[in-house]
Amino acid sequence: MPVVVAVVVTFNPDHDVTELLRVLDQQCDRVLVVDNGSSAAVLSRIEDAAASTGAELLALGGNRGIAAAQNVGIARARELGASHVLLSDHDSLPAPGMVKRLLRGFDSTGPVAAVGPLPQEERAGADQLVYVRRRWKPGRATPAELDTDLLDVAFLIASGCLVSMAALDAVGAMDESLFIDHVDLEWGLRAHRAGYRLLVAPAAGLHHSLGDDVVMLPGRSQPVHVHGPARNYYLARNTIALVRRRALMPWRWRVRYVYWLAKYTAFNGLLPDRAKERRRMLRQGIRDGLCGRSGPLIPRA
Repeated sequence: MPVVVAVVVTFNPDHDVTELLRVLDQQCDRVLVVDNGSSAAVLSRIEDAAASTGAELLALGGNRGIAAAQNVGIARARELGASHVLLSDHDSLPAPGMVKRLLRGFDSTGPVAAVGPLPQEERAGADQLVYVRRRWKPGRATPAELDTDLLDVAFLIASGCLVSMAALDAVGAMDESLFIDHVDLEWGLRAHRAGYRLLVAPAAGLHHSLGDDVVMLPGRSQPVHVHGPARNYYLARNTIALVRRRALMPWRWRVRYVYWLAKYTAFNGLLPDRAKERRRMLRQGIRDGLCGRSGPLIPRA
């Protein structure tokens, strides 16, 4: 029988996570909470939520990045005898029966590394973040493509993703040098290179919020997510980092990601909100990416 251990990464959630932990406890064998340096007041609330639901809390004492926090949780799940690890952000909530539906995906033909749900946002401009392999890039899945039991995808967003421990052993841990952003894309690329499939089970639902603002641009059907200046830095830097990994990313994708980064930089550099800070972070992200710098952001003048 599979043993599923949930790994929830928290970082200053602005809401009570008790309901998330309760739902995960109902669907998984064990629940781990890895706190990535929340403030003392917030951590106290997380401790209460963990105690009330029987979750195990691993407090890192500082922000070590999403990849490092996931790796800490995965290592503990391995000690607990997990066959599968369910990754979760603190701002997600699985629909009833989600984990059971994800587990069925591992019965598919060929080695399956991970199975993800259909993430859905409950706000204006709601987005379904499912990406399939296209010739020039990972592209959003169409409604017709999602009308299936299982869909092969380019990568899975981390929250709600059920990962086989055997695949983690073969593919390796999350890349902590990226800190945050593109961590799930990078791992997905490595999984494909190792011969694994990544699947989405559209019937498995997940209520998810990216925590970003969204804007709708004329002539575009999909919303554009607006990140803060620090995320501008990581997205710019880590996009360049992945483009430079020639053995990992197809050349057509590398070309398209360079084009995407140019558009992303222009769009965010022109936003009126914290404009000077955004432009400074974008410049530093591009510079650090070209210089091969990684890890946490170290602000420079």
